[in-house]
Amino acid sequence: MTDHAHASDTGGSPAPGSDNGAATDATNDAAASPATVTDPAVLAAAREWLAHDPDDATRDELSTLIQKAESGGSAATSDADDAAAELADRFSGPLTFGTAGLRGEVGAGESRMNRATVIRATAGLCAHLRDIVGEGFTVVVGCDARHGSSDFHRDAAAVIAAAGGRALALPPQLPTPVTAFAVRHLGADAGVMVTASHNPPRDNGYKVYLGGRAVDSDERRGVQIIAPHDAAIAAHIAAAPPADEVPRDEAAAEHLGPELLDAYVARATSLASSSEPADRAATRIVVTPMHGVGGETITRVLREAGFTDVAVVEEQFAPDPDFPTVAFPNPEEDGALDLAFALARDRGADVIIAADPDADRCSVAIPDSAFDGGWRQLSGDEIGALLGEMIAAQVETGRAGDGPSQSKEAGGEEADAGHRPTLANSIVSSRLNARIAAAHGLDHATTLTGFKWIAGTPGMVFGYEEAIGYCSDPARVRDKDGVTAAVRVADLVAKLKSEGRGPADLLDDLARAHGLHATVPLTFRVEDTALIAEGMARLRATPPETLAGSAVIAVHDLSDGWEGLPPTDGLMLFTEADDRVIARPSGTEPKLKCYLEVIVPVEGGDGSGGGAGPDGARADGAGDAAGVGAAPVPHDAAAGRLHVIAAELSEVLGM
Repeated sequence: MTDHAHASDTGGSPAPGSDNGAATDATNDAAASPATVTDPAVLAAAREWLAHDPDDATRDELSTLIQKAESGGSAATSDADDAAAELADRFSGPLTFGTAGLRGEVGAGESRMNRATVIRATAGLCAHLRDIVGEGFTVVVGCDARHGSSDFHRDAAAVIAAAGGRALALPPQLPTPVTAFAVRHLGADAGVMVTASHNPPRDNGYKVYLGGRAVDSDERRGVQIIAPHDAAIAAHIAAAPPADEVPRDEAAAEHLGPELLDAYVARATSLASSSEPADRAATRIVVTPMHGVGGETITRVLREAGFTDVAVVEEQFAPDPDFPTVAFPNPEEDGALDLAFALARDRGADVIIAADPDADRCSVAIPDSAFDGGWRQLSGDEIGALLGEMIAAQVETGRAGDGPSQSKEAGGEEADAGHRPTLANSIVSSRLNARIAAAHGLDHATTLTGFKWIAGTPGMVFGYEEAIGYCSDPARVRDKDGVTAAVRVADLVAKLKSEGRGPADLLDDLARAHGLHATVPLTFRVEDTALIAEGMARLRATPPETLAGSAVIAVHDLSDGWEGLPPTDGLMLFTEADDRVIARPSGTEPKLKCYLEVIVPVEGGDGSGGGAGPDGARADGAGDAAGVGAAPVPHDAAAGRLHVIAAELSEVLGM
């Protein structure tokens, strides 16, 4: 099955769908073995787990499954077979701990997220911290509002305290970026965030940051773990005692008050510096937190920054782990913003800001009469270009010599003294920010996919990935942050509105200055995962000679590394026309993902790379709201070229 998203670009075509509903690389990928009601190994493992499970609810759940599985000789044979199959799945291997920590379905058993799993994972983390830091380590613990989150939050803090660490428990139900902020702000050696981000309601997860004395460079303080820390923690988890034997001390955990959140809000509020107070007050914003934990924090930040006309989607505002109004709690998914669109039309809003459930990602929609319903959802690359241009201009304005930015708004020098200010993005994201960086005299870095790589970039003043993740205040939050991205977007919209312009006008300006960078994802979903390997092998063996009539001039196997990046499974192709295709298997789902980008010159465009001025304003007055004197941007031509490349690539892959 092929998912063809609509073409999107950094200048005005429809935004793509997304393939980002997957869990991260922490998802357990062990396949369930064929089950029988008499499988002694499965039943023995289940009974052993049951004997040490500290939670009454999951003990009852597992006990019921065991009883049903053992009743194969009764009339309820079908129930017994189902229970045996379920047990085989739950005991097919422990939930894998990787660089994204843990993530999986909530329930009883070793391959599920539950209190026993979290307790043992935290014991493993503490053992690793003791190895690299010594006694007296400090760990911040936060959580979202998913099923089980409050229990997992309490257990993690209790294990840390009992292990001799200082457990700093954040108030419950806060955004993930608040935990990332706390690690840097408090100088903690590590952080734990209980969340499954935008996964389905049945899931939860356990994310780990390192900081303080656990890392040796400032740019990695408060960043998600990378190798070899993940393997070391996993080894300690495997060696941990059963969950009920791991010491816990709830009374010794320190519960932080509102001061930490207040500090985060104050910092985020300060980022709205491009627009005037009157312009902020005149900007109409609609916010939806998608039933997650970002609503209160995002609206508070916006209002304290001076955006007084903020309306919320009431049906999606209160945290609800069942996400009842959406099929999938991801703002990129079709239909997820329907309620926000309706409210925005009713209020005549200037922008919609939608966070995912843990508010580490941020989607944006703007009024556009050319789209059904009068609203257009921007792609992740489009938002990345807007924020990249805005922040690069701020850094350029505030820079002293060749050093990092002195600008508080850009957060440069405070983050990475001694490094040149840098825009960073993942390898599968658009190449436009490289041109934006060059136009403003900044460096640019390309990283592997994921903020564990992006956020560790030295000198980074802004980083993003196409999956609507933005690190727009790396001095304080070294991870993707939907809250600070929201206030940055609102600030830009207010600034542009005061000039009689909007985000689409700035995107068109960037296209005129740097060429129209149009992107679209192409995803192949399969039932037989062998088809993914076959497709990649076919592409490696016989890559296309041409794409959309342009010769393929370079093929890079990313498993060999590329331009200093670590090896990863993927293939990258370039054409003579500067088209780019990247194909890679999903690390968590039975999918082959392809990322397509074309760069179409704009006839009569600036072409100098310097089209937009500070904070996105045009120095020459081109690209005003009426488009007077501005070169037309070939959105249709770019979309057509992407369509042809997608069709040709599908044929080569045989999928």
